[in-house]
Amino acid sequence: MRNFKTTALLLTVPASLVAIGLYAAPILQVLALSLTEPKFGLANYQSLFANAAVGRVVMTTLKVSVMTTVLTVLASYVVAFAIIHMSAGWRRISLFLVLVPFWISVLVRAFSWITILRRRGVLNSALMEMGVISSPLDLVYNLFGVTIGMVHYMMPFAILLLYANLSDIDRRIMQAARSLGARPATIFWRVWLPLSLPGIALATLFVFVFSLGFLVTPALLGAGKTLMIAEYISVQISSTSRWDLATSLSTMLLLVVGIIVFAAMRSPALRAAFVAKPQQ
Repeated sequence: MRNFKTTALLLTVPASLVAIGLYAAPILQVLALSLTEPKFGLANYQSLFANAAVGRVVMTTLKVSVMTTVLTVLASYVVAFAIIHMSAGWRRISLFLVLVPFWISVLVRAFSWITILRRRGVLNSALMEMGVISSPLDLVYNLFGVTIGMVHYMMPFAILLLYANLSDIDRRIMQAARSLGARPATIFWRVWLPLSLPGIALATLFVFVFSLGFLVTPALLGAGKTLMIAEYISVQISSTSRWDLATSLSTMLLLVVGIIVFAAMRSPALRAAFVAKPQQ
């Protein structure tokens, strides 16, 4: 058994070396540029804290990321909860529908939301024809549009993470609670929800960290009016050639994400999500 584990570990070495070459090397290069461009020192990092534009971008990114995380986890929990209580046939169909967005380009999804939410789009036209509104609503190229697009993109990931966690909950515990006279609402709040906290914690961490560095959807649905960190970094590199600002901000983002993940992994609820469950 020990020899098998050693062999399995050795088989991961080539893939590990490739990962180090493809990820670690570019990251180290970015770090080096942030310390040497245009001259060696920490001046680039000091300027970040004095840059009002960077401050606004950071606040926008945090606002969108928090809103996206809360809405995504809430909506995904409802969907995952419904799926695990379906019959086997409907569960397979529902999981298939959850997986469908993975086969559609993020660009197609973003442009679809623009078609739906723009001033003369599907939603505004329908509301005006029904007499609900008298003039088109501004639903895209702003914070609202970016949040809607981000939630739509993140939900399949969160649903699958929550579904995996909720599927591991032993239903016999619910039956025991019912036999003791607990009402459905009491069972959910005092038994089911605490048992699903590891999945909620994992989905929250994943969505929030992913949202901090997401580029395509905010760039298209925000159209430069709702500027997030990833798009700001892209602009500094491709348009203004501010490598000093772009690399220092990239390094700070990586550092912040690392701190968030490290702190989150110290949470008992999140660590429990990685503990193997015994077979029932």
